[in-house]
Amino acid sequence: MNEDCQRSCDTLVREGARTVAGAAPAARAGIELPFLTAAVARGYFTPDEDEVIRVRYAQYLGVRGALLSTLAELENACSPAKGGWEKQLPAFAVAFAAACLLLRQARGLAGLAGVNPLLAKKLDEPSILHGIPRKTFTFLFRATTDPLRLLQFREAAAFYEKHRSTIVELVSDPELAEAIALLEEEKERIECRKRDIMRRRLAYGWHSFLRRHRSAWKQSIFGVFEWSGRAISELRQPGVKPAGAPKRVTPELREKILRLARPGDVFVTRHDDAMSNLFLPGHWPHAAFYIGDASQRTALGLEISEGAGDPVVFLEAKKDGVRFRPATDTLQVDAFVVLRPPLPSSDIATSLARGMRHEGKPYDFVFDFRNSDRLVCTEVIYRAYHGAGGLAFSLVESGGRLCLPAEELISQALAQGFRVVAACGVGKDEIVSGTRAELVLHASRSAL
Repeated sequence: MNEDCQRSCDTLVREGARTVAGAAPAARAGIELPFLTAAVARGYFTPDEDEVIRVRYAQYLGVRGALLSTLAELENACSPAKGGWEKQLPAFAVAFAAACLLLRQARGLAGLAGVNPLLAKKLDEPSILHGIPRKTFTFLFRATTDPLRLLQFREAAAFYEKHRSTIVELVSDPELAEAIALLEEEKERIECRKRDIMRRRLAYGWHSFLRRHRSAWKQSIFGVFEWSGRAISELRQPGVKPAGAPKRVTPELREKILRLARPGDVFVTRHDDAMSNLFLPGHWPHAAFYIGDASQRTALGLEISEGAGDPVVFLEAKKDGVRFRPATDTLQVDAFVVLRPPLPSSDIATSLARGMRHEGKPYDFVFDFRNSDRLVCTEVIYRAYHGAGGLAFSLVESGGRLCLPAEELISQALAQGFRVVAACGVGKDEIVSGTRAELVLHASRSAL
C-alpha cells in the first residue's frame, strides 16, 4: 500500500474513532420516552408527546447515520486493493465498534417498540418536517432480519476474537482508546449474539445487513460492513437530487465567499438531501464558525495548535467532534448564508478565543446544551457569543430538550443586530450580498 493510501486510511480511522466515542452515549441511552406507559394506557399520544417522539426518532436516525457513514468510509479506505482488514486492524476495530453500537441501538429500539405496538405505529408515520418517510420503522424491521447478514456478524465477531489480543493493545493510542474500550465492554454481548444467532432472527439489527454485493469481497466475512452510496441514501431526502450529484457550492463560489468573510462570521449551511436535515426542523440545519486564515488570526492575536492539517479557516462540530477545518470541508455544501455580529474587533477576538477552547471535544448526539463537555454545531456559536458585547441567546425547547436549533439561532441573531453578509444556493447557484442576501434568507425560511 502506498503512503498516500495509508495516510488516508489512518485519517479516516481516527475520525471514525472520534465519531464512535461521540455516538456511544446516545446509542446506549436509546430513545427516552418517560410518558410511554401513560400514553399506552390512554391509547394515544398527545400532541406534545408526538413531537417529542418525532424529534427523538430523528436524532436516533442521525446517530445511526453517523455510524453508518463511518463504516462506509472505513470500508472504502481499507478494501483488499489497499491491504484489506487483515492489514488494517485499527480500521477493523473502529468499524466493529461502530457496528456493535448500531446493533445495541437497534435492539434497544426493538425492545421498546416490540412490546408497544402504539409506539411502533407512531414511528411508521411520515414526518415531512423532519424528513422522515412513511413506514421507516417497518423498513428497518424487514431490513435487519436477513439470516445471511446475521451469519456474517458471527463471522466478523470470530475475526475479532482471533485478533483480539492485538486489537486490545491499540488502547495505548489515546485516539483509539474509547473505541477499544467499547469493544471490551461489548465482549459479553458479542458472545451472547454468537451463541444465539443461528437459533433465531434478531428482531432488529443494523442497517448494514440491508444489501448484498456480488463481489467476492462483499460476500466475504466482512460483508457485515458492506456499504455503498445506497446504504447512506436511506437517510437522505428521496428524490431531491440524483445520487452522486455534485454540491451546488462550487470551488469558485467557495473562493469568492472566502474573500468576503471575516473572522467571527457565522456560516449557516445546508445539504439538499443530507441526513443532518433529520435532526431538527427548518431549512437551515447546520452552523460553522469562521475563524479566519492564519494572517487574519495573527492580526487578532489568535493561535491554533500546530499540526491542524490543511489550512484551516473554520471551527465546526460534526460527527467526529469539534474540529478546525478547511473550507473544502465545511463549504462542501449546497447552500449557505453568512451572518456577521455587531461587535468590535476586540469582542470578536475574545469570542473566537472562547469558541476555539472547545476544539477537540466530541459531538453531542444527545443534544444536551446543559453540559459543555460535548457540543453540537450551534452550541459552538452559542458558547462563543453568549454574553459578548451584550449579546444573549436563549435556549428553546425542542422535543423536550432545551437547545438552539440553527433556525432559532438565525432568528435571535438577526434580532440582536447580526447582519446578513451573503447567501448562496437559494434560488440560483450564485452569491448575493447586502439587501438581496437578506431577502433570499427570509424567502428560504418563509417557504417552509
